[in-house]
Formats: sequence, C-alpha cells, structure tokens
Amino acid sequence: MAELQFFEKVAARAGVASDTARSLTEATLRTLAERISGGEAAELADHVAYELRDCLVKGTEEPEVFAYDEFLRRVGERAGVDQDLAERGVEAVLQTLPRVVGHGEFEDALAQLPTELQALAQPVPREP
Repeated sequence: MAELQFFEKVAARAGVASDTARSLTEATLRTLAERISGGEAAELADHVAYELRDCLVKGTEEPEVFAYDEFLRRVGERAGVDQDLAERGVEAVLQTLPRVVGHGEFEDALAQLPTELQALAQPVPREP
C-alpha cells in the first residue's frame, strides 16, 4: 500500500483530513517504535512505504516501558492534537497497519503493547 493510500485509509477511519492523518500516522509510528523492541520496529519499517520508514527507526534495541495514557499523550503532543483525537488516530493507524506489514509481523509488535492498545487494534464488528 502506497503512503498516500495509507493516509487516506487512516483519514477515513479517524474521520480527519489527510494532513491530520499524516501527522497522526507519523506520531503513532514514532511512538510505537519507542514502545517496541528495535528489532521489531525494523521489521515493521521493512514493510511500510519508504517515506514512513524513518518513523520506525530507533537507536536502541530495548523498548521504553510506558502505559496507554502516556502513549496517547506522546502521539497527541507530536501530532498537535488533543487526547481524544490522538486515540482515534492511534486506533486508525493500528487498524490499517496490518494491511501493510502483514498480520504476523503486526501481531509480533502488538504483543509488546499494553492491552488497551491491543484492543484499539481490533476492528469493531459491524452490525449485520
């Protein structure tokens, strides 16, 4: 999936404009890279659009340990949005990312996250 298509999917899922989707995507990927191991971040970087790879580069192998609220705070600060919009953005990115990196790679990264973030990655079933 090309970078532009990724932003369009995130924009549609989060209900935001494309430029906001770009900011939310970059902020989420940078924060995700801090929260997971360097090896796992590198694995994800291998699968995303070239323009997004820098967002997943980190200098250490060890992940930082921080909770759900801190994840959202960092995303909000980086993207310049409030916590509610940060949460919608994180949810949109986490639900779009498996289509790009593959479900196996995504599940490996997801396993390193707090359960609240894992829950955001699960799409809500649609009513029949």
